[in-house]
Amino acid sequence: MSRALSNPWWRLGLRLPAVVLATAVLNFGLLKALPGDLVDVIASESGSVSADYVAQLRRLYGLDRSAIEQLGAYLAQILQGDLGYSFRFGEPVLPLVLHRLPATLALVGLALALSALLGVWLGALAARRPFGLGDTVISALATLGYSAPMFWTALMLIVLFGVRLEWFPVAGLYEVGAGYQGLRLLLDMLWHLVLPVLTLSVYYLAVYVRLTRASVIETLQEDFIRTARAKGGGESHVLWRHALRHALLPVLTLLGLQASALLGGSIVVETVFAWPGLGQLSFEAIKSRDVPVLLAVLLFSAGLVVLVNALVDALQRRLDPRIADPAGAA
Repeated sequence: MSRALSNPWWRLGLRLPAVVLATAVLNFGLLKALPGDLVDVIASESGSVSADYVAQLRRLYGLDRSAIEQLGAYLAQILQGDLGYSFRFGEPVLPLVLHRLPATLALVGLALALSALLGVWLGALAARRPFGLGDTVISALATLGYSAPMFWTALMLIVLFGVRLEWFPVAGLYEVGAGYQGLRLLLDMLWHLVLPVLTLSVYYLAVYVRLTRASVIETLQEDFIRTARAKGGGESHVLWRHALRHALLPVLTLLGLQASALLGGSIVVETVFAWPGLGQLSFEAIKSRDVPVLLAVLLFSAGLVVLVNALVDALQRRLDPRIADPAGAA
């Protein structure tokens, strides 16, 4: 049993339902604690409405019941695979979220891969000769990217590459009305992804550069690196073959922790670039107090974070077999 629990995928099967349940309860409580609800938004948009009409709306949407009763009904719906109904969008929540999910996965997945791979490579190059010219240039650019607000980066990329140079489109998922299909449609969607992915990657790229640089510099002082050099290994071989593999462990740990931050950052990016994903859907749900939609997005986000962390655990065990649970190590 202990050996099975040491497997990250077994732990995922135990962790995912618990995280989903805890997320559902916590988010429901937080959203209910906020002032205003869907009925207040409808009443404000309608102008002058009577108290009887407001009470009727609350009964219709089930908002006249206590918070405990509403939570119980919501949890019962989740167990049945029903995430509710969006009265703002006029359709069930589950297909609405599933329709927007691929766009967010493409954006966040490409941004995560680009920032991690490029950040690790640049960080290792900077650590090769600390305080040299390459290290100074890379560290300066990383500091600039780390300090730039994400919305400012998005606007600058739009002005430079979208308006001035007209190299990339600045909004939407694909060229509306072009009638592209198949491979041509896929390439058009990837072309629309360039600026959103760059915006989301800049900040996290800087984080991985700084962390990888510090980790590689520390690793290069270890005894096993001296042994590798004594065996006649060149500096490039020692760096990429021995030091980087050991230095990747803290980077992978941060990768799992920042999965949720990437999903949060996608709200800003998707809103600026009109990218039709979960981030833009969340923004629209917040404006209209569409609680079922917002709760569903948070649930899916929590599940994605758990999946990414399970993958990170598996990669860490692959890089360093010594990583194991105390029971398994015993």
